[in-house]
Parts: sequence; C-alpha cells; structure tokens
Amino acid sequence: MSCWKQWLILGALSSLAACSNPIQTVTPFMDDNPQNLSDWGMVIAKGNTLSLGQDAMPYDLNTPLFTDAAHKLRVVWVPPGKKAKYREERALDFPVGSVIAKTFYYPKDSAGTLLRNHDYSHDFTGQGLNLGKVRLVETRILVHRAKGWAALPYIWNADQSDAVLERTGGAIPIHLQKEDGTGQDFTYVIPNANQCAGCHAPNATTRSIEPIGPAPRHLNKMYAYQDGKENQLDRLIRLGKLDGLADAKAAPRNASWRDESAPLDKRARAYLDINCGHCHNPHGAADTSAFYLDRPEHRYPAGNTGLCKPPVAAGQGTGGHSFDIVPGHADTSILVYRLSSNNPGVMMPELGRSTVDEAGLKLISDWINAMDGDCVNAQ
Repeated sequence: MSCWKQWLILGALSSLAACSNPIQTVTPFMDDNPQNLSDWGMVIAKGNTLSLGQDAMPYDLNTPLFTDAAHKLRVVWVPPGKKAKYREERALDFPVGSVIAKTFYYPKDSAGTLLRNHDYSHDFTGQGLNLGKVRLVETRILVHRAKGWAALPYIWNADQSDAVLERTGGAIPIHLQKEDGTGQDFTYVIPNANQCAGCHAPNATTRSIEPIGPAPRHLNKMYAYQDGKENQLDRLIRLGKLDGLADAKAAPRNASWRDESAPLDKRARAYLDINCGHCHNPHGAADTSAFYLDRPEHRYPAGNTGLCKPPVAAGQGTGGHSFDIVPGHADTSILVYRLSSNNPGVMMPELGRSTVDEAGLKLISDWINAMDGDCVNAQ
C-alpha cells in the first residue's frame, strides 16, 4: 500500500474519535438484551452516517481476524471512573459495565456493488462511517456483566437504519466484486449467541467468554485520532482508562501481516495468532492438537510448533498429508490444506468464514516455503 493511501486511511479513521455526542450516550445493559442496537448507544445510524456514542473509543488491531473480507469498525466504552487492568498475554481486563461493539460491513461503489478489498479510505466521513459508501451487515456486542461477558449478535435491516437482535444468528447471500474485476458469491454466516464461545472462550475448561482483539500485542500501534496520532495503549493510559502499564513501549507488539517491510516470520505468526491462536493454545478448544499458534513472542517447545508434527487424529482434515508444517513445502502441509478449504469438515478456522483468505493463504504458504529443513527423519 502506498504511503499516501496509508495517510489517507489514518486521516479518515481519526475522524471517528470526534463522534462524541452529548445526546448519544452509551447504555450498558446489565440484565436486559434490547432488541435494537441503537438502544446501546454505541453506534447509531443518523442520516447518512454511522456515528459513535459519547466517550466510545474506536480502535484497530495490528493484524485483524479474517471474516470473509468484511471491513470492521471496532469501538470500546469503559464506564466513567473505571479502568481496564493490563494483562500482557490476554485481552485487557475491562471492568464490569464495559461494552465492545464490532460492526462488520463492506465498501460499495456508486452502483451499489459490494467490494472485496483492503481499502478503508472511502469508508469514513467526518462523523463516522459513510453509509453512502458502505453496506452494514452485522454488529456484535460484548458486554461485561456481573456474571461475566455476554455476546449478542445484531443484524442490520435492509434500509440500514438500525440492527435487530438475532440470538439464533443468520445467513445473508453476498455478492462481492474482487479487485481483479471478477465476482464472488457466498453466504455470509452470522454466528448465534452460543457459537460465540467457539472463539471467545480461550479456556476450553471454563468456557467463559472474553474479548480477543483488545490484547496488548494487537492494540500496541499508532492510531490517528482527531487530536493527533497516538499509540492506542498510551491513549488509554493518558485518559485514565488503563491501569498496570506505564508506557506502551513495555508491552508486546504483533506485526502487521500486510507490512511487507516486516520480517516474514513475524507477519505470518501474527496472522496465525489472531486467526487461530484463540483455539490453538495450551488451554483452548484445540489444546488436544498440541499445535499452538498464539503469542508470536513466545516460543513453544519444538513439538508444539507444528514443524514435522503428525496430526493427533487422521481424517479428511489432513488431506492425506503427514505433518502440520513441512519446511519448504506448503503444498504438503496440513496447515495450508485446511486454510485453503471451504469444506466445513476440513477448513480452519471452523467458524467465521465461508471464503478463503487468498492473501493470508499466500502469506502462510510463503512463510512455510521459506523454511529450511525437512521431515525425512520425523516419526
């Protein structure tokens, strides 16, 4: 991506911080589940704009999760007078009453055609998302209640005026125009409230859900706010919303997977961390695989890295291949086989996508092909 386009995107994103509106207050529902997304006050469609609630802070991730190439607007709200607690390896420990909203949408051209791209430069207006340039699909709410985090899926209506709670999820036919001009048809699947635990329960034993994205290593990056560029963690500290960290320089930082100036290894590990690490960790849903992909800064024993590691269970998920990762051979690595599949019985991640992330797949393939060694003597 060219430098001018990066600055254009940053400048557009910065306007989101200016969306505070004294009338549009956030309401953290501690017991009820309102039918309309607008009742929360986190994001509200006003005319041709999706604006943010008062003191709702937009944020971004160094490397985001792939969800059928959807663009995302992430917003967090922390109750007045309260602070999140710093945790190095997990998401920040937001206090009870905090609300996180993630809105999934696609950019569209003047004819209304939905686009598959990584260009955010036309998505935003001075007061938030430009509804003339995007189609809203869903907004997921995470609210921290006294008994823990609750997840609620809202689906946007046809006229884009509000989103309605659909605890059973939904399925929406989507047609995208790719950057090469070709079309792509698929069904965008919105998970039901119970399926949220499939990703948001990093501990498979407790099954308690919590946020994934707002972990220090994902948040540790510059963001162009209305009042200037600032590191996201440093901003939380300055605003009195984060306790336990004095300076963002002391926090871990993932690479941006699209930053070609960064080392290939760091980019690939950051991609696998956000897309796979919530399950593939010593306590997650895929703990029995002994194949860990979280926390790029942490080096697991060789047997847990996937290198020349046989799968725990054979089956269609292996594609007939013998090892999770075969150095120098992406085409015979189970990891690549599963990332390249749309078959529900094969594909990884199991939830959150109906299409293949072609750019992500290329990154992981390049990473494996650049590895030295072989699996000749592996058992």
